[in-house]
This record gives sequence, structure tokens and C-alpha cells, in this order.
Amino acid sequence: MKQYLSLCALIAVATVFLHAPAWATVTDEVKLTVDKVVAIVSDPALKKPQNEEHRRAELKKAISRIFDYGEMAKRSLGVHWKKRNAAEQKEFVNLFATLLENSYAGKIESYENERIVYGKETIEGDYAEVKSKIVTAKRDEYTIDYRLLKEGSRWMVYDVVIEGVSLVSNYRSQFNKIILNQGYGALVKKLKAKSEEISSL
Repeated sequence: MKQYLSLCALIAVATVFLHAPAWATVTDEVKLTVDKVVAIVSDPALKKPQNEEHRRAELKKAISRIFDYGEMAKRSLGVHWKKRNAAEQKEFVNLFATLLENSYAGKIESYENERIVYGKETIEGDYAEVKSKIVTAKRDEYTIDYRLLKEGSRWMVYDVVIEGVSLVSNYRSQFNKIILNQGYGALVKKLKAKSEEISSL
């Protein structure tokens, strides 16, 4: 169940990433990208082994359009962010982005037509939240809430809440534990190793 929930959640998270017209609602932006990502993972030609590299590139391109890696990385590092110099912050954002991109790309390729239903949208100033749920073929349901921050005329995802658990908070807890027990250098080393491991799959 946990493994399946993780798969469904990652599918949903990865479908948030396409810029929509200025008139679109925040939910419309999310829904537009669902079509884009589902089209990629469902394309018979892109499923062929020889097109794997191209498929991954298309998925990463879609994922990176509205996912604010910088904001997510900063929030995930928490109190330790300000202790890092500019070069370290830049390196951490890049490692964090690579980790997310590769993780999502690997997971959503197992998409099997789960139904995504959108619920209430709330906007408070420059912050918004779009509620949704994944409905499986067996009619199991899992909640996925997207938190977005308005940057200029665009809405950027800075957190995803899966079954009530914040993705950013979860990462922050893990990262904080590693830093306190082993040091910041150990975290960077682990992230580099994990990115290399996922990229080689």
C-alpha cells in the first residue's frame, strides 16, 4: 500500500509543471500539466527502450517548468540554509533539483491511468493551494494538495502535501537529522550518491 501510494503521489506531483495562460486559475495550471505529463508517459513511441533518454528529457522539461526548486531546497534545508554561503546554496539547489527530477521521472513512468480529481482551490495573497485526490482502478483514494507561491505572473509549486504529510517538511526532518549527526558535508555526499544512483537506473 505504501509503495503504491508513493507511486500515485509522485505521479500527481510530477503533473503540476506547465505554464498556463494568464487567465487560467491555479487549478487550471495544474490540470494543463496533467495532460502534458500523461501524454509523455502514455506515448507508445516514447515507451520504446531506444527512446528512454528522450522520454526522460521530456519528463524533466515538463517537471521543471513550475517546480520552484530553489524555494523547495531552501525550505527543506530550514535553519541550515542561512549558514551556507552562496556557492554552497547553489550547489544544494542543483543537487536537490536533480534528486527530485530523477525520482519523479523514474516513478511516473509506471503510470497506469489513475484518475486525478481536483477539489477546492484557495488563494491568500501570493500563496495558493489546490486540493486533489488520486482514484485508483480499485477506487482507493489518496489526497494530494499542491502549495504554490506567486512569482510575478506565475504560480510556482513550493510544496506538496501527500495524505497530510508535507514533502518539504519530510525532507527537512531527514536533512536536519543528517546535518546534526554527521555534518552538512555528509548530506551533500549522500545527495550526490543518491542522484548518481537514480540516474544510472
